[in-house]
Amino acid sequence: MTRLAGKVAFITGGGGGIGRATAERFAEEGANVVIADIDTTAGVAAAQSARAQGGNSGGDALFVHCDVTERASLEAAFAETIERFGRLDVLHNNAGGATPRDGPLTEAPEDEFWRAIKLDLFGTFLCCKLGIPHIIKAGGGSVINMSSIVALRAVPGRDCYTSAKGAIAALTRSMAAEYAAHKIRVNAIAPGVVLTERVKKLMAASKDISKLAATHLLGLCLPEHVAEMALYLASDESAVTTGQVLSVDSGATVA
Repeated sequence: MTRLAGKVAFITGGGGGIGRATAERFAEEGANVVIADIDTTAGVAAAQSARAQGGNSGGDALFVHCDVTERASLEAAFAETIERFGRLDVLHNNAGGATPRDGPLTEAPEDEFWRAIKLDLFGTFLCCKLGIPHIIKAGGGSVINMSSIVALRAVPGRDCYTSAKGAIAALTRSMAAEYAAHKIRVNAIAPGVVLTERVKKLMAASKDISKLAATHLLGLCLPEHVAEMALYLASDESAVTTGQVLSVDSGATVA
């Protein structure tokens, strides 16, 4: 039996990188996956790929155009999810990311700080605010947030991104306590350096990121490695796992 049979998962930033790998893996395990992304071209391609992966397990995929920082956009995306699949069981708040404009707080542009806070932190907050009521109606489920290695160890030159990802770790713990009564698990994944196209560009532009990458004991992470952790958190195997920030970092936090 597939591990996510009958479940409906909403994945933000699902058009590429970790989000796409997770969408494909979820569909392969029988989930109906909604890929929410601001990039239509990437989102449509990811939905097609996930649908193909789910062909033998009953999994399906739908792309919805969505800006996680805009309430009306999210409301429409969740409405389309319920109209198509009838319920919501898993919310994976994957949209976000750093840029080369980040840096030490005395040097980083203030608008970069607010960009990171708005996309990563507020986007996660708003998705949870609007998505959790649907999970409650389904009788419970799983919320998977995305923190980062920068929330768990000191990484110079990332102070805007660190602020957002550290806050997400804290928010995850408080939400876990808040919504346990509704049978909702809330956890976060803290990836290390994951070889997505965006991160490859950051490594080329930042000596600090390259230095961090060198501490990964088992080699750099791939999107598929993070997707496997998300699959565990989405499945019933994590029935009593909540309030945790789980590292997928090739040992970098202990190196």
